[in-house]
This record gives sequence, C-alpha cells and structure tokens, in this order.
Amino acid sequence: MTEDTALSASPRPEIGTVTLWELFRALREGWRDFTRAPMYGLFFSAFYVLCGAGLIYWGAGTFTWTLVLALGFPIFAPFAAVGLYEVSRRLEADEPLGWSSVLSVVWAERGRQLPWIGALLVIIFLFWSFFAHMSFAMFLGNMQLINITTSWEMFLTPHGMMLIAFQLLVGGLVALFTYSITVVSMPLLLDREIDFMTAMGFSIRTVLRNRVVMLLWAAIIAVTVLAAMVPMFLGLFLALPVLGHATWHIYRRALFTPL
Repeated sequence: MTEDTALSASPRPEIGTVTLWELFRALREGWRDFTRAPMYGLFFSAFYVLCGAGLIYWGAGTFTWTLVLALGFPIFAPFAAVGLYEVSRRLEADEPLGWSSVLSVVWAERGRQLPWIGALLVIIFLFWSFFAHMSFAMFLGNMQLINITTSWEMFLTPHGMMLIAFQLLVGGLVALFTYSITVVSMPLLLDREIDFMTAMGFSIRTVLRNRVVMLLWAAIIAVTVLAAMVPMFLGLFLALPVLGHATWHIYRRALFTPL
C-alpha cells in the first residue's frame, strides 16, 4: 500500500482456513523477516518498550504522565504495528525497503481507517481502568486504601482471591475481544481499502472459523510477550518484531481475494 494508491474500495476478501502447520510456518517467516530487516523491527518495537518502561518507571506515582502514556499508547500502538506489517508486505512482494517509503505509509494511515481502531482501543482501556477500580471497591471495600505495593497479604484473603479470580476472568474476556477485533483487521486495513467496522467483522469471523489455531496464536503472543517483559522489557525488542511480522503472514493465509 503506497500513499498515492487510489482510494477505491477493495474487493471483499473471503475467509480461509489456517492450519496448525501454517501457523508455525508464519512464525518462521516472521523470524525470517526480522533477520532480513532487523533495524525496522528494532525501531518499531522501541515504541512499545519505551512506553512500557515509562509507565512502570517514569509514570508510576506521577498521575499526569501515567495518564498521558496510558491514553497515548493505544492510540499510537497500531501505527507501530503497521510499520512491521508494511515491512513484511514489501519483503513478500519483493518491493524495495527504505525508511522514507515505510514511514510514509505509516504516516499516511493517519488519514485512513486505522485511527478509529486506536480510538476504540482507548475506549476499551478506559473501560478496563474503570472496571479495575470498581472491582477493588466491590471486593475489598475500605481495604483498597492500603498500599498494595507493601501489603501483598491482602490478596491472600478470601476477598482478595475472589478479586484476583474475577479480574482474571473479565480481563481475559476483554483481552480476547481486543485480540479478536484487531488480529486480522489491522493488517487488513493496511492492505485493502475497507472501513474499520467491516475489517473488525472479518477479524472476528476469522477467529471464530479458525478458533483453535487463532486461540493458540493468542496464547503464543501472551506467553511470549509476558516472558519478554521480564528483563526490563528488553526482550520485546526481539519478541514484538517477530510476532508482528508473523501476524502479517497469518493474515495473508486467513483472508484472500477470490478471482
């Protein structure tokens, strides 16, 4: 997708079947794309690493910066992901790679449908933030006034364990919903001229049709990102580019344009 591409509606894609073999093949291709163009992967993953580190080490205890980073992250994160998709698209199509060409595509997305995905992610984030505070009050009552960084034993009480179970359940559903509406829609919005609601519909239907493989892919993403965050977020410099490139290849197997 280039900036001067005519903005005419793309043919509606069809949903295909993604096999377990294709999932692991996409992961290998994600690693291949990263090793072929590592500087792009490191550049775009730096956004996630810096924001995550800022939320933990810089924004903690400073309400203004915490709010700025927390609200800004879901708005701008899709654009960083699109950069990884564009690199994979160019490598797949044997198109030349260049910083100006890749960044111009990312910049052009601001006037297309991708910002709507970012806005929706902000709404989801605000819902989760409100829900987290509400659940603390609902399960722990006045105990939520305790500093949880020095009073971990509160979570070992019956109410604390119910809070953890409840937040894990609802948080898992919110994460699954977010994954379902974005895993295919974001690369689709880069690749085709299609509105974001239709793109999210295709994404949800793709997950439902390939539920075993796509849920496995969600689990791989969650476990890999969690493990990569342990060494001060530094593992994300490797994990995020590989996962981002692999997501492009999964998208290419999941949706196709009929002849």
